[in-house]
Amino acid sequence: MQAMLYHIHPSLDVSGGGLASFLPAFTTLDRPYNSYPIIGSNAHLETIFANFFRSTPDVRCRRECLRTKDNGTIAIDWVAGDHRNLSSSSPMLILLPGLTGGSETSYIRHMLLRARNKRWRVVVFNSRGCSNSPVTTPQLYSASFLGDIVEVVAHVSSCYPDANLYAAGWSLGGNILVRYLAQESDSCLLSGAVSLCNPFNLVIANEDIRKGFNKYYDKAFATSLSTILKRHALLFEEIDGGYNIPAAANCKSVREFDEALTRFSFGFKSADDYYLKASSSDSIQHVCRPLLCIQAENDPIAPARGIPREAIKENSNCMLIVTPKGGHLGWIAGDEAPFGAPWTDRVVMDFLEYLEKTKSVSV
Repeated sequence: MQAMLYHIHPSLDVSGGGLASFLPAFTTLDRPYNSYPIIGSNAHLETIFANFFRSTPDVRCRRECLRTKDNGTIAIDWVAGDHRNLSSSSPMLILLPGLTGGSETSYIRHMLLRARNKRWRVVVFNSRGCSNSPVTTPQLYSASFLGDIVEVVAHVSSCYPDANLYAAGWSLGGNILVRYLAQESDSCLLSGAVSLCNPFNLVIANEDIRKGFNKYYDKAFATSLSTILKRHALLFEEIDGGYNIPAAANCKSVREFDEALTRFSFGFKSADDYYLKASSSDSIQHVCRPLLCIQAENDPIAPARGIPREAIKENSNCMLIVTPKGGHLGWIAGDEAPFGAPWTDRVVMDFLEYLEKTKSVSV
């Protein structure tokens, strides 16, 4: 009844236990998902085009470095001037980039700009070592580690206690965000969240990234990780505990990096053990805040077969949108294609603005 009332276009696969509650939020789900000609015809072409040719809006940011409980450092970037230009009660949005991404990444900048134009206060969470953020301990970050996001959310919330706080995460950032929502459960400081291109099941994602053309992405991610490690090599030179720093620094795949460094840093028996326990697919059932998940059916890095569809259907706080195409972090469709914002940005803001409106009404 609700789906018919709000006219979901058949090109979109929309489901979830929160479907009836959240459908009124959206203004574009009644329209067909039309990928941009030629570029959108192939998942790899779309993924690569978005990465190299999508525009990157010019936004000035003000960096704040947080010292964590373990003496590490997290860099968060606020939009410059917003502390003067926005109300203390303006809604806030934390953005979590994907693996090795940061505040300079094009999809982050587009989302930041769209939210800022709606007069939301936006802050980007750069994981340790990303976006030239300092590394002060021999530990980077991982899909399993939630300590940093706990501290970032608490800090941002304390800066503007009169504002509602939301978050959006892409790829690995989405995995971390969903796991955080589950861990915090009813105590979560976020009023809602969006997960995009989430690999969900890291065992499946690791299997697929080592096949065929996907090896290109695997090598690219490995190179980015090893570059961050080499930049801070002195910190890692004398650590004990089975680490193989030379292997991590010269890795040719993400799995090699995780086997040599990540699993030791975060206490896992092996890379496989890490992938199994760091997956967010098992976290959905514990999410107690409104959560929108957006995935692409042809995503080569976050495989559709890893989406926890049944768990999302059984949780009244969750909604899932699966587009027929989009690649990974692509979604080159809509009015701004091919060089502008991804198709998802408007959908994300529809959802977040609806949550903010309904929360304000209920208060």
